[in-house]
Amino acid sequence: MVRRYDGRPVGDEALERVLSAGLRAPSAGNSQGRDLLVLRTAAERARFWAATAGPGPGDAWLAGMRTAPVLVLLLADPGAYARRYAAPDKPGPDRDAGTWEVSWPDVDTGMSGLLLLLAAVEEGLGACLFGVPAAARAGVREAFAVPADRRLVAVVSLGHPAPGEVSRPSRRHRRTLADTAHAGRFGVPWGG
Repeated sequence: MVRRYDGRPVGDEALERVLSAGLRAPSAGNSQGRDLLVLRTAAERARFWAATAGPGPGDAWLAGMRTAPVLVLLLADPGAYARRYAAPDKPGPDRDAGTWEVSWPDVDTGMSGLLLLLAAVEEGLGACLFGVPAAARAGVREAFAVPADRRLVAVVSLGHPAPGEVSRPSRRHRRTLADTAHAGRFGVPWGG
């Protein structure tokens, strides 16, 4: 995750490949219920930061993220799932997306974000996935004419990493397979 960029623009062809990769994510029932709202101009990015962070320089994280030349808003379209699962070829208990225990539109949109991150690395770019505070979502929706039926899942910043900006391992303990994977029954540690 890159949190500071050098300001160079992202080339059209590289951006096209990164965005196209995001559309290759799996989706429940092949519903494909996600949209990518791409903000490339200084004015668009300034509107985004005004809607989400307000005036002033903010903290170091915000100052660094504001240097990203591209922001991609990941929008879930739950209605696409409802329409797909109401289709005649989708009989069964999953027909009503409103009863799903897991929000597959959000999961699938998150997978698109992961593919954007991986494609950015392949293009020699840096990227960071981050959320938008709940209190700022209405402002983002209004600033960019996001339809009411879309849900903002996350944002991916893209650009060329600033000099010295490298992904650093977390200072926090990273869980291992031994304390995360379970063998055949929950609580039985994975032994490989």
